[in-house]
Amino acid sequence: MDSSVFMEKEQIPTQKELSKKLTDKIKWWQQIRDFVFEKYPKAVEEWNFPGKKYGWSFRIKDKKRVIIYLLPREGSFMVAFVFGQKAYTQIMETEIDESIKTELTNARVYAEGRGIRIAVDSESVIEDIERLVEIKLAY
Repeated sequence: MDSSVFMEKEQIPTQKELSKKLTDKIKWWQQIRDFVFEKYPKAVEEWNFPGKKYGWSFRIKDKKRVIIYLLPREGSFMVAFVFGQKAYTQIMETEIDESIKTELTNARVYAEGRGIRIAVDSESVIEDIERLVEIKLAY
């Protein structure tokens, strides 16, 4: 099962604990976080505990929706997005990696849109994540 490295509901993760779990990947977490705030300075960040099955996740929101989820794992992390139809159409017209487009196309469509998770396991994926943040903010 794919779940957070932080599973204790009573214990909100600290920056120190996060750094310890993500090891050298913390720099990419920080880079993505900083990018969102650079593009949308009014964003709000928060840790969220949706249930004991999933554990803690980190999200950055505007007033009414989540822009991006950051999901801590052992030695790495994932990001997650939910895109509506207009954003999906825009993504399909970009140079974003084909594997991301394929996963998004194959994602189940819910009322709020299509959800996608991307493993941040190399620096090469950061540019695509930043493009996805920009598209999310545009739609």
